[in-house]
Parts: sequence; structure tokens; C-alpha cells
Amino acid sequence: MRVLLSTWGSRGDVEPMVALAVQLQALGAGVRVCAPPDFEELLARVGVPMVPLGKSVRELVHGERPSTSADAPRVAAELVAAHFDTVAPAAEGCDALVASGLMPAGQRTIAEMLGIPYVLVTLHPCPLPSPHHSPLPRPGRPFPPGVTDNRVLWEVDAERVQALYGAPLNAQRASLGLPPVHNVRDHVFTDHPWLAADPILAPWPGSPDLDVVQTGALILPDERPLPADLERFLDAGAPPVYVSMGSVRAPGDIARVAIEAIRAHGGRVVVGRGWADLALVDDRDDCFALGEVNHQALFGRVAAVVHHGGAGTTTTATMAGVPQVVVPQIADQPYWARRVADLGIGAAHDGPTPTVESLSAALATALTPEVRTRAAAVAGMIRTDGARVAARLLLDGETSSATSDSVVSSEPKSVRRPH
Repeated sequence: MRVLLSTWGSRGDVEPMVALAVQLQALGAGVRVCAPPDFEELLARVGVPMVPLGKSVRELVHGERPSTSADAPRVAAELVAAHFDTVAPAAEGCDALVASGLMPAGQRTIAEMLGIPYVLVTLHPCPLPSPHHSPLPRPGRPFPPGVTDNRVLWEVDAERVQALYGAPLNAQRASLGLPPVHNVRDHVFTDHPWLAADPILAPWPGSPDLDVVQTGALILPDERPLPADLERFLDAGAPPVYVSMGSVRAPGDIARVAIEAIRAHGGRVVVGRGWADLALVDDRDDCFALGEVNHQALFGRVAAVVHHGGAGTTTTATMAGVPQVVVPQIADQPYWARRVADLGIGAAHDGPTPTVESLSAALATALTPEVRTRAAAVAGMIRTDGARVAARLLLDGETSSATSDSVVSSEPKSVRRPH
């Protein structure tokens, strides 16, 4: 079997697809991954063929002229064009197409053209319409003032997606002799999406309109050793607090704020530079800065993790049993902050711009013995087999129904096979 996996976004969007690719290869499948050019080194490290997709995400987020909400229609049109220019030829000869990342409009059409199964994978519940939660913020028409009915809010969300992606997608479909799509969001998601998130950390709340297969998080095992200089720092004192904002644009002084807040608790600090290029504020020997590193190895050696609330960082920290402080910035990050707080495995900072005082207060909560005990307990509940489950479903042809006992699904519902 030959499978094309396609995603566009930051590392949190790409690494899960790489984890699935590695599992598929281990089970004998042929795999290639379409992903942003930022991740060529990651794909090469694990030996998965890569087809670069679209423009650099890092440049889009952190370049001299970073993208804003006003740029959303242009970015959407460019992404749809990249799907047809890059994903379509890459999918030729494949037996299935698995799409994830930022609204992969066009990829179901590509699968339809080729007559192969299509699966949409989302890495958290937030984008999937449900009466039990509201949509994420998105550029476009504002929500009606005072409206709290989630069904109404999801209708507005569908209109926003249509306004961004409808015209470029339907232009491509018209050129192929295909009818227009009038609800791009539901067309992309299908009524049988896969939710690649842990059911303890990110449970699916259910919906009468969707039959969701929850595979568990797609985790890429990382066996790389920690750098020798980091090992020396870790061995030189008490476990430090790790701080990073991943790939997002963060408040400019967040490294200073975090270091001062951690020092106020008598702690040492490891700063992950990330795409925001966080830096140390002085040359004291209680702080250490580093670039890309094996989080799976590092997080078991620290006292807490202060981060932006990306799906990947949240899951890795939860698996490590380390307390977390989440300072959410955008998109799904407030969701992960709430989940960390609700599970009692850390603290959710109120808002994206911490002060020394507010972050110190959040750390005071996260560093209690009770939270550390709870974090260790929850770590033992997190599944690590999501990539294997998803790979087996694909290889067994289960792209429209779930038969494995290890898969969590919403209430039974008759569904059509996605194309």
C-alpha cells in the first residue's frame, strides 16, 4: 500500500504526520509526506521521503512582514493552489490520501480525482463542529452579539471558511469539471474525521452530526541524546524550569518575565529559543539557552514546563508527568491551557501577556507537591499507541468505520465513505 500524508503548519502539525509515516513504513507501507520546507531536516532524520509544500511557515509567522488576519484570504488561496500544484502530483500512484494541518481545502478533491480514499485528521477537538463547544476564532464575519447557541456559532464558522477557501477551491473544481462545494469546512472534514489526540487529555465531547474516530495522539519516538553541555547544566543543580514559546510569535519580553518569575521561586531555567528566538537576559550560571532538543528526554529532567500550549508540547509534557504552566497565545492554545488546569496537572495563565507577578503566581500553583503527584498519575493514563492504531486502520482499509477496541468513537451514526 502507498500512502500520501499531507500537512501544513508548525512542528505541532507536522510531527504527528511524521509519526504516522514512520509507523506505516514499519508495517511495510510506502509513504511520502507533503509538508512545509521548514521540516526537511526532521523528515530526513527519520528516513521518510518528503515533498516540500507551499512557503515557509516560519517566514510567514516570523518574517520581516509577518502574516496578519488581513492576509488570510491570500494565504488561503496560495495554500489551495499549492495543494493542486504539489499534493496532486505527489498523490499519483497512491492508495490513500491523509490530510491534516491548516484547512487542507482541495485535498479531498484530489482524492476524488484519483479515486482513492481520503481521511481528514485533526490533532485536537476544537475545529470539529459540536453542540458542546464553540468554534475557534477565525478571520471573517463576527459572531452575532450576545449569541451563545453553539449551533449558530458553527454556522458562522462555516461561512468564514467558505469566504476564505470557497472561491479558490471552486475555481480549481470548475477547471476539472466538478461541481462547486458550498460548505468547504464540512466537505474537508467529512462526517467521519479522525481525532489524533489522547482521550484523557483531549476527549471528544460528541456530536449528532459526526462519527469521530479518536486514535490517540500520534507520537514520534525520539531517541536522541541530550547535548553534553545541557547534561552538565542539568547535573549541576536542582531540576530547572523549562521555558519555550515554540513556533508562535510571543510577547517580546517573555523570556525576561519568565526568568525573573522562576528566579523568584529559587529556580534555575532552561530557555528553548524556538522560532521566537528567546534569549537569556544575563550571563548568570543559573540559566541555559538551547535550540531544538529532544523534549521527550528533557521534560523528565525538569521541575516544570512553561509553554505556549501547542498540542505537541502539551502532550509531551503530560506524558513526562511534569507540571505545566500554559501561557496561551492563539488558536487551540487556550483549549490546552484549560485542559491542563482542569486535569490538575498545571496552571493556565490568564491571557497571553504575563507579568513577573502573574507568571510567578501560576508557577506557585504548578510547583506544589499536589500538582506534581497528579501530573505523574495522569502520565500513566496517556496512550502511546495512537500512530500504530492509525496506521493499522489505514492498512486495514478502515477509513470510514472503526472496528478496533482501542479506538474511541462518538455515538454510532450511519456515515458515507469519504472520497
